Amino acid sequence: MGSAQQLHLGVALDGAGQHPAAWRVSDVRPSALFTAAHYLAHAKLAEAASLDFVTLDDTLALQPGGEEVVRGRLDALLTFAAIAPVTSGIGLVPTVTTTHTEPFHISTAVASLDFASRGRAGVLAVPSRTEAEVAHFGRRTLPSEVDAEAENADVVDVIARLWDSWEDGAIIRDEPTGRFIDREKLHYVDFEGRFFSVKGPSITPRPPQGHPVVAVYGDSPYAHGADVVLVDEIRGARERFPDAKLLAGLSIVLAETEQAAIDRRRALEAYAPFPPGPSFTGTPADLATELPRLAASNGLDGFHIRPAVLPDDLALFTAETVPALQAAGVFRQSYTGATLRDHLGLGVAANQYAEA
Repeated sequence: MGSAQQLHLGVALDGAGQHPAAWRVSDVRPSALFTAAHYLAHAKLAEAASLDFVTLDDTLALQPGGEEVVRGRLDALLTFAAIAPVTSGIGLVPTVTTTHTEPFHISTAVASLDFASRGRAGVLAVPSRTEAEVAHFGRRTLPSEVDAEAENADVVDVIARLWDSWEDGAIIRDEPTGRFIDREKLHYVDFEGRFFSVKGPSITPRPPQGHPVVAVYGDSPYAHGADVVLVDEIRGARERFPDAKLLAGLSIVLAETEQAAIDRRRALEAYAPFPPGPSFTGTPADLATELPRLAASNGLDGFHIRPAVLPDDLALFTAETVPALQAAGVFRQSYTGATLRDHLGLGVAANQYAEA
């Protein structure tokens, strides 16, 4: 008999939780949402459970809604850079908006996060499709959805080229000759695309992972080429993305009994509708039974868990669901590697400019 499929698990650390009314029922004070300590505490919960990675949402505009929703946020990448030195195992995957951000800056910022985290960085590359974000910059008109997605794909391409523009042995620090770098191991990327051009090389040496992990959402027609694809539409996703690590988004509302979980969900829905997308409401034990079944029946590699309320649903997930998955042999007992690529089984990223 073959061994059971090993699941990959990421978790969203957005604000007070996935539900828009989470801040009204969470023990977390609203002011804490604008501190690195808030995200560190929840990243530590995920790390103690040996989860693959955490994500943090970001956009270049205020969240939609009125006075009843959380508005305002910290920069996702800078927040994860702040907590990187005081975490040790968890992968850190901030959202970065690609439409209004220079690819060169994305490349160096994510590479710097990889250095700060000692090889645990990733990036969730997301295009902008809102007039509000266009108005904040004033340099361009709103791109069509197709153009925004195509540009996102070009950004994913060029940031990998920039990471490769320094070979691993480029820093030689040869004191007798006074040479710090081997100039032959730095490369121009000479990217010319429809939306931008980048010459290179990067100003930041090749990051510890070679390529930090690149994730995208699966609603893009250009999602191919990313390491991880996050999907809400589970049916048929494996056929659309045969080569990526495929993780399904799943919002969770947990309690020790099914009825208590239903009551929690109803209390949230009394304030606002639940966000669209797949969700689970029930006990941690039942969720541990459901996740392997969903993965096996849909060709999934794992799940991007979105706790409805922080810390409540994350605490139950890490304290009860994860141990049940470990007991069933479908999730690691502890980290077996040091990098996010190790956690996801992605292997070493080859340098496209280095000679064989």
